[in-house]
Amino acid sequence: MKKIDIFNHIWPKPFHEALIDHVGETTDITRRSEAVPMMTDLDRRFEVMNMFGEDYCQILSLASPPFEKYADPDKSLDLAKIASDSMAELCQQYPDRFPGFIGSAVMNNPDAVVEEARRNIEDLGAVGMQIFTNVGGKPLDLPEFEPFFEYMAKSGKAVWMHPARGANFPDYLTEDQSEYEIWWTFGWPYETSAAMARMVFSGLFDRHPGLNVVTHHAGGMVPFFEGRVGPGWDQMGARTTDRDLAAVRKALKKPHLEYFKDFYADTATFGSATAIKHAIEFFGEDHVMFASDAPFDPEAGPMYIRETIRILDELDIPEETRRKVYQDNAAKLLGLSI
Repeated sequence: MKKIDIFNHIWPKPFHEALIDHVGETTDITRRSEAVPMMTDLDRRFEVMNMFGEDYCQILSLASPPFEKYADPDKSLDLAKIASDSMAELCQQYPDRFPGFIGSAVMNNPDAVVEEARRNIEDLGAVGMQIFTNVGGKPLDLPEFEPFFEYMAKSGKAVWMHPARGANFPDYLTEDQSEYEIWWTFGWPYETSAAMARMVFSGLFDRHPGLNVVTHHAGGMVPFFEGRVGPGWDQMGARTTDRDLAAVRKALKKPHLEYFKDFYADTATFGSATAIKHAIEFFGEDHVMFASDAPFDPEAGPMYIRETIRILDELDIPEETRRKVYQDNAAKLLGLSI
């Protein structure tokens, strides 16, 4: 069976050059991305991919951080276009290696985001669009982002949601920044979970039926806290007196836990078999897809791919489920021929 890696990251050469031309030199998280050879060196990417045989292929997406970290809305749009055009060209040149790419939504440019999403999907053939869990600190359920989700629901293509949080988000209110990279280790799973909750309780999925969202890193914290998410939130409002939160939950068209289970999740868990198994149990075998998060591992490329494949091959699940996770679910959601 094919192994379709639906969430890994790249900086195509034209995008990388445009980025450096804009920022001068990389710092912090951008430097982390640039320092990994597989991110910018296509030959090295192919060397790593060759380690896992002809059946291994990648759906391409840009790496962190979001555009608003280093560009204004207009420059963000310019960089997004370069990135999407470059990834589309790679898919045309190497269709067996890269059967699809995910466009980058310029959420910090609400006036252009829908048209750029349309261009990606309808003109360039993107299999979906990538967003981040917040937009410069703004939650995704604000009205200014509604047209984007409306378009994506109508397009039939999925939204890939990547966590975003930096060291400037402190662990404690008395501090100015996060310590020990807690902002990444625990902050990113929290970001994913919080964004999922805002989508659910704001009624986004009721307003836009058919909207599909792929969560990175096995759905963040949600599967592990099913009890708090389900029965815990059945008591929404019991802890709050300044507004009627019970009315929020009751306004949803179905029980809130069902919306959380409707998300898709990937297997990019940095080698945790338990996390992958739990994601399959929570989201269901039809809503989990193989992903590695390459090349952000201690070996700069092969480790997370190798370990995720090992886990999936050894996991005590039916062969039909394994096939769904590796290829069938992605083929169906992304519209791929396999």
